[in-house]
Amino acid sequence: MNLVGRRDAIHLPYNRPIMSENPSPIESEFATAEEAEAYDRWFRAKVQMSLDDQRPTASHEEVMAVLQKLIETKRDTNACPSKLPCRVPC
Repeated sequence: MNLVGRRDAIHLPYNRPIMSENPSPIESEFATAEEAEAYDRWFRAKVQMSLDDQRPTASHEEVMAVLQKLIETKRDTNACPSKLPCRVPC
């Protein structure tokens, strides 16, 4: 069976279908209209707070460089003192 291009045929574990790109207006991931409206208000408020934030921004490259340094520091700190591959922490 060819599933290419058939988004409706792809399922996640427990038979939960992947959300389609254009969900039907009848379908909703919320139990009630009130829940959907509350989520929409919350989401819009979070977006507006982000847009209004005056703190300086950082580029993706800057953030990734800082995180890579952090990973390397943690890796060095937690390195096995025997320098041999082992499965049990020293």
